[in-house]
Amino acid sequence: MNSISLTTPLGKDEIKRLKIGDMVYLSGSVYTARDAAHKRLCALIEAGKTLPLDLKSQVIYYCGPTPPTPQRAIGSAGPTTSSRMDRYTPLLLKNSGLSAMIGKGNRSSQVVKSIVECGAVYFSATGGAGALLSQHIKSAKVLLYEDLGPEAIHELSVENFPLIVAIDSTGRNLFTEGPSEYKKLIGQ
Repeated sequence: MNSISLTTPLGKDEIKRLKIGDMVYLSGSVYTARDAAHKRLCALIEAGKTLPLDLKSQVIYYCGPTPPTPQRAIGSAGPTTSSRMDRYTPLLLKNSGLSAMIGKGNRSSQVVKSIVECGAVYFSATGGAGALLSQHIKSAKVLLYEDLGPEAIHELSVENFPLIVAIDSTGRNLFTEGPSEYKKLIGQ
């Protein structure tokens, strides 16, 4: 396992060198988007319209943050279950130039195939640790779809946001390979 610091936007060469299990500390801008925002973005793509934000080489975080606290730029900001975005992800990857996604949990085979075809990467953030993760968010603002409340698209400025490479650009998948590696370690 490597420990790698990255800053957005993420170039193709940076994505290619990432391998499953690598620990990544991400800094720069990250955009939140959950189901409802994905639905709107994909409707625009299907209608042949231009997306309202440039996602080329950018990172989407599957997160619906809570309001800021007096001491922090944002409240709890943990990952939501990524499979909820699986039906939208291939279309968005193919039509936006998106480099990476952050969430929790495994992805469908169609998403893994799209990750390989588009040279992208999927990062896993620790579920249930939203308060801890929010300490790495230095600023936050609603960018689009304010009517969606916590599901609006936010632009977050993150610093050393801790992630694990869960699916790399070759399609290797920590969720499928990890359990067998663990069994080898414990002699089963």
